[in-house]
Amino acid sequence: MLYLLYELRDHLPALNLLKYLTFRTLMATVTGYVIAVAMGSRFIGWMRTKQGRGQPIRKEGIERHVIEKAGTPTMGGLMILAGVTGGTLLWANLTNIYVWVVLMVTLAYGVLGFMDDYDKVTKQTTAGVSGKMKLLIQGLVAVAAVAALVYFGAKSPDTPQLSTSVAFPIFKRLLLDLGLFYVVFGAFVIVGASNAVNLTDGLDGLAIVPVMIAAATFGLIAYLVGNYNFAQYLQVHFVPGTGEIMVFCGAMIGAGLGFLWYNAPPAKIFMGDTGSLALGGALGAVAVATKHEIVLAIVGGLFVAEALSVMIQVLYFKRTGKRIFLMAPIHHHFEKLGWAESTVVIRFWIISLILAAIGLATLKLR
Repeated sequence: MLYLLYELRDHLPALNLLKYLTFRTLMATVTGYVIAVAMGSRFIGWMRTKQGRGQPIRKEGIERHVIEKAGTPTMGGLMILAGVTGGTLLWANLTNIYVWVVLMVTLAYGVLGFMDDYDKVTKQTTAGVSGKMKLLIQGLVAVAAVAALVYFGAKSPDTPQLSTSVAFPIFKRLLLDLGLFYVVFGAFVIVGASNAVNLTDGLDGLAIVPVMIAAATFGLIAYLVGNYNFAQYLQVHFVPGTGEIMVFCGAMIGAGLGFLWYNAPPAKIFMGDTGSLALGGALGAVAVATKHEIVLAIVGGLFVAEALSVMIQVLYFKRTGKRIFLMAPIHHHFEKLGWAESTVVIRFWIISLILAAIGLATLKLR
């Protein structure tokens, strides 16, 4: 919104700053943080009053969680969504289709997560919206988003088929053109990322920091692939217009930091599905828009591991009646082994940083 003031730069030279993506990204980060922190105490107090007993805790889960985390309100994702939306709308170029697509996916998944959280809190059950219904809604939103990116997104002058192709890291010229099937592939990436982050959100601060690390990584990727000179130097595919996604990623980092202020152990509020589904969907949408879907599997390797641990556990148990992990998702397995919650969280943060570095390295390994 404020980007429109750039037209007045001749009358007020300071407005020339709005030309720079780096400046607007920094301001979006600060804005997202301020909004989330400003909502903080009053919002949490209001949520605690409205929700009463707070988020239901699984009785079959970690025993001490039932005692330590009981009564903690959920839906803290609303703080994150407010920060992301405010920061993006204030500082991004709102004529950019990529900004609107990733923001709409984020908000749509946030609404779905809110419905799920509301159902859990009001009925005091861990069930929420049925899994099939969630997947259906997620799939429809994702298909619409990817179709919009393919149809309305800017076309690369060097590789016009890029919008329906999958690019591979390390191999600089390798493209797999999926045609219309790319819409299904892209939707799978978005839905998969959303649910993977959702499964990771099980300990105080566990999900939000890896999300911010991934957002910072993809903010940089968006900036590089959206700049022709940098794309040529790094020998990555140039995707015109995606640089503006960097502002969105900045807002996500800022809002995440503001939420972490209250979610740091012991958490005063949980993000709930309102936050985890939205943030995962946002990362998936950014990866699809920047044509770095496979790199997301590297950068978000922690989320992938969490999701795989659940799938492996369920399939193996159905087949043999036995469990591979002491408990899934895998962060609970380590708790069962005797690791302190803070130990699990910090070590998983470290793993996320390492994976982000590996993901960024693929930009140069060509």
